[in-house]
Amino acid sequence: MRELSGRLLTAFVSCLILAAVFGYVASSIGNGNIVQFDTPIIHFVQGAETPWLTEVMKVFTAIGSTNGVLAISAITLSLLLYFRQKALTILFVIVVGGTAALNLVLKLFFHRARPDLNRLIEISGYSFPSGHTMMATSLYVILAFILWRNARNSSRIIYVIGAIFMIGMICISRIYLGVHYPSDIVGGIISSAFWLLLAISVYNVSLNKRYSKSPLPTRRSS
Repeated sequence: MRELSGRLLTAFVSCLILAAVFGYVASSIGNGNIVQFDTPIIHFVQGAETPWLTEVMKVFTAIGSTNGVLAISAITLSLLLYFRQKALTILFVIVVGGTAALNLVLKLFFHRARPDLNRLIEISGYSFPSGHTMMATSLYVILAFILWRNARNSSRIIYVIGAIFMIGMICISRIYLGVHYPSDIVGGIISSAFWLLLAISVYNVSLNKRYSKSPLPTRRSS
């Protein structure tokens, strides 16, 4: 019980820190100070533009699109239901569905216009926080979490590296293709981290309560 309370306290403090950092980024966007952060990164990333790299970035941004997320989510849910992982199925739906809803609310609240510097693809909608970034962060982290719980220790690092790689490439692709500011990416990662931490913490608490209520096995008399 003491260990659980400590984890909940850590999660609560972490959520407060994430909320504070997000607020700082949002306020910096509002007063224009974020330009000093965004501009050098945009110039650096877009300075690497080549025809072949553009095609690679379009592939990663397509993977992070709504259709890509829906396809991966459908496969994941099918496997979870097949293996009768009810709790993880609910967690997955809450994480992915909640992230999509949170992104919509935040975009409508901040209504930041997209950058118009060397845009390589056409896209509509608001810019902050990045929807691709939020969905990629939530999707691949929760996939890594699920696989981590059901994998051997030797293979866990592979899932973590894979999640970091996919999130990183999708995030970079959005800056490279000129449809997001770097601060949109940062805001997206923070928002998803907040939601993930909240959802996984509730899941762990529920799981702990369920096990604590389970009757202990009775010892048979010989």
